[in-house]
Amino acid sequence: MTLANRILSFQKKLELNIKLPKGVLAMNPYQEENAFQLCEKFYQKFYDDGGQRTMILGINPGRHGGGITGIPFTDPVKLEALGIANDFQKKKELSADFVYQMIDAFGGAKEFYQKFYFSAVSPLGFTKDEKNLNYYDLKGLPELLTQFMVDCLNHQLSWGLNKQICFCLGEGENFKFLKKLNDQHHFFEAIIPLPHPRFIMQYRRRRVKEFIDLYLRKFAADYTDLHR
Repeated sequence: MTLANRILSFQKKLELNIKLPKGVLAMNPYQEENAFQLCEKFYQKFYDDGGQRTMILGINPGRHGGGITGIPFTDPVKLEALGIANDFQKKKELSADFVYQMIDAFGGAKEFYQKFYFSAVSPLGFTKDEKNLNYYDLKGLPELLTQFMVDCLNHQLSWGLNKQICFCLGEGENFKFLKKLNDQHHFFEAIIPLPHPRFIMQYRRRRVKEFIDLYLRKFAADYTDLHR
């Protein structure tokens, strides 16, 4: 079974069987036939092999990116640029803009996805009042989601992904929560935090190249160097 098969099987079965707080809705594009067909094209294009990948974990998918396409940090515009046509409204996502600039600087999508696998601490995203909701921004929600998150991480790591190191997008609450989970469950030997793409694009846009260089340096660093 290829990594693409494993990823798609995982996504197809993703369900959140908990009662969410009032007004909070979960986004599950994998239950939408159109979105799932796009996921099949993407993962079969870039992950149709048995090679190991290193995880990069975001917070949770957003409603203009992974929350609609099913592919983390990939909005409909970026998906089309990868040669995967789609009927979604061509609305850009800030995080996706940074991620694909970084991927281009890395050497392009084919080379990048041969080495890395994007997911999220919560692989399903949330909205409240029709706006994106980060899992840690609502009191009590992280506790409700913890077992779901743990199960999802364990499932994904069972595919033979790199357990030595993981990159966490978000140096604040996302890193703090993931580190706590890791201290309890020992998913990875080390978790390296990176500034979140949305933070960069919203508050540090003039320094995008500097942050791309930071990402590339961290990705290229020797495992032992990252402990220094």
